[in-house]
Amino acid sequence: KECAKAFHAAGSKLVLCGRDSEKLKDLAQELSTVTNHRKNTHKPHTVVFDLSDTKAVVNAAQEILKYLGHVDILINNAGISFRGTIVDTGLDVDKKVMETNYFGPIALTKALLPSMIKRRQGHIVAISSIQGKISIPFRSAYAASKHATQAFFDCLRAEVEQYDIDVTVVSPGYIQTNLSLNAVTSDGSRYGVVDKNTAEGQTAAAVAQVVLSAVGQKKKEVLVAGLTPSLAVYLRNLFPRLFFTLMATRAKKERKTKDS
Repeated sequence: KECAKAFHAAGSKLVLCGRDSEKLKDLAQELSTVTNHRKNTHKPHTVVFDLSDTKAVVNAAQEILKYLGHVDILINNAGISFRGTIVDTGLDVDKKVMETNYFGPIALTKALLPSMIKRRQGHIVAISSIQGKISIPFRSAYAASKHATQAFFDCLRAEVEQYDIDVTVVSPGYIQTNLSLNAVTSDGSRYGVVDKNTAEGQTAAAVAQVVLSAVGQKKKEVLVAGLTPSLAVYLRNLFPRLFFTLMATRAKKERKTKDS
């Protein structure tokens, strides 16, 4: 929603995508009432589909291209989080998280990519996570999906550079969203809790401005996190043994908290 506001204000012609037609309609209506005298603002178009349904993704891409003719900027921003132990998590839960966080975005990217290559123009953005670079306990399905996302878009960046197509991976830390509230647990049920770290995270509006700026500057990668998580990324690469020890300690502490 905040990315839509930021890019709309910058003069982009938007296609808003998601599962909830009413929320999309409300957002489109909200944006339509916003005018920017310095930029030409356009009425947003909405396309309703479930990113975890790859067939629906392909059909949606065709609808988008039919409406617009081409896509200049694709922002892959849907996601579902996870909370639970690996030993208690059914494989169907792992697959559900991967469908939304990984297979959905790459399906949409692949569906729109040929038109970008044909025009030799386009910018693809993947909103990943700092957990695409490091893994923390009880987030296995989520971290795995974000690691896969990081790897795919790193490969894509190298392959499409010859077509003058840009690829940006944005890796935020904690953001004040409903991500933890709507996270799935080991048995597939809704987590339903806003974590303390999430509640104290960066605002979605601030991160959206970072995304807008990254696209404008054609950055290849952006880490949007505080000092501690940023240091953890470097610690994982430079001092892995220490990092693993810290994560094991964190796991024991979290498990003790849940048991008490």
